[in-house]
Amino acid sequence: MRYVDLTGSREAAGRSIRMRDMARRLPQLVRRSLALAWRVDPRATVGLLLCQTVTGVMQALGLVAIAGTLTALLRSGDVYHRLLQAWSSVALLAGAAGVRALLGITVNWLSSRLGPLMSREAEHMLLTGCAEVELCAYDDPDFNRDREAADRGAQVTGDLINEGQDLIASGASFLAGAIVLTGVHWVLLPLLVAASLPQALAQVSAARVRYLANLRSNGDNRMLSVLRWHIYTKDAADQIRAGTMADFLSGRYRHTVARINREDRAAADKGARMSLVGALCGGLGSAVVWAAVVWLLATGRITVGHAGTAVFALQTVGTSVRGLVAVGARAVRTGLYMDDWTGFLEKAGGFRMRRGARRPESPKTIEVKSVTHRYAGKEHDALSDVSLTLRRGEVTALVGFNGSGKSTLSKLVSGLYLPTGGQVLWDGVPTGDADPQALWQQVALVPQNYAHWPLTVRENVTQGQPTARGDAAVREACEAADADEVVDKLGAGLDTLLAREWLNGEELSGGQWQRIALARAFFRQAGLLVLDEPTANLDIYSSCSPAGT
Repeated sequence: MRYVDLTGSREAAGRSIRMRDMARRLPQLVRRSLALAWRVDPRATVGLLLCQTVTGVMQALGLVAIAGTLTALLRSGDVYHRLLQAWSSVALLAGAAGVRALLGITVNWLSSRLGPLMSREAEHMLLTGCAEVELCAYDDPDFNRDREAADRGAQVTGDLINEGQDLIASGASFLAGAIVLTGVHWVLLPLLVAASLPQALAQVSAARVRYLANLRSNGDNRMLSVLRWHIYTKDAADQIRAGTMADFLSGRYRHTVARINREDRAAADKGARMSLVGALCGGLGSAVVWAAVVWLLATGRITVGHAGTAVFALQTVGTSVRGLVAVGARAVRTGLYMDDWTGFLEKAGGFRMRRGARRPESPKTIEVKSVTHRYAGKEHDALSDVSLTLRRGEVTALVGFNGSGKSTLSKLVSGLYLPTGGQVLWDGVPTGDADPQALWQQVALVPQNYAHWPLTVRENVTQGQPTARGDAAVREACEAADADEVVDKLGAGLDTLLAREWLNGEELSGGQWQRIALARAFFRQAGLLVLDEPTANLDIYSSCSPAGT
């Protein structure tokens, strides 16, 4: 039940979080975040970019104003005259600070709008990708594993816009400080960057450790999700109690959590050790930088005013470098989760339905010619060399042992699966050459495990596709399935919500749900009616009116 990365590709991706790879990937991540932001709200995206650009300009102006203020105040001469000279710089400094504060509020506002929109758009793209794949994709273990990993990527997509904005802000701040610092003396900037490298390397390494720990716990996290679903939902609540399984399931949950906690603690300890080493080396590097400032001042290479400017510029550049590395490491880790999302969308594209464009009418004859079907990852065929002919107006019963392929054959006849060998022909047209949506409009299917939609009775029957006849057609379908007496007993009739856990909702028994499922099939008035054990939950006194096949 635990996920094992047999190919090592995701482990290798996690280990790629290094300074060189981070520097290469960060521009790609910023472009990716801006592209998705543009997709959901172009105006807000343009506003963010403008705000960040102006913020960088204000940062540079503020540092220039600090330099002018210190130079004016520290020179010799009359105090009043020095204050007059410093006045313009002070006004520029105050104005720049005010504009930066206003822009910061605007950036936070726009980011808070874009983040949720991006996450929902990513989730919608994920759902669309799943809805457009062939049904056989769900039989592929890799597809299901990647789908769950992609879900995490969709959830963190909204974080990338904030991280992207932090990167842009730190970059603008670094550029502004670097320009001013280089103007003071060229040697200070390379010294500061070199002094910041140890902490940068430590933060990148810590981010790599945290991502790899989460990757190794991926299977255990999936197991926790499955256990939570079964423990706290009503679906298995009666069986948990009757089977006295509570202690067993809780114990399994605790053991799984313990494994995750061990990974998390090991990652936290290793990350803390790396950060400590980086901080010590960074402290030594900072001492070298400040010693260089003192030496430049003592040897007359810079003035006192320039030294004061250097102090502020060093703080600005140092903070921006640390911000670039910290946010960059976090953004790259988020980007790896997004890679899972984009990778799945590409994988789903490989499973996307690529059938013909012919739009079939209600079939007169369906021919199954030497059909063979094998599920993904299986060594044996579920069906082998099966042939039969279905004609309009006939009722055909498929009889066989459990696991003999009856349900598989019904899905092949319905066009839900395409055969791995042989052909299924609707009036001479292979199902693979037909438009799938048009084909399924001619199919009414009641599978063994039919859906219990948390919708109204009407929506459960019409499945969101009402006809011009309105409720009259719904009631006729319910009568054909003997579901009319079920509907009559509900508090709001066709408007009753079939979900007890919701306000004013009601729950149906297994047999009542089966009648609703049958009513769905009768409502469609389709050319092919497929009933897979349709009376499994009905008592022996129940009867259903026949419908044409």
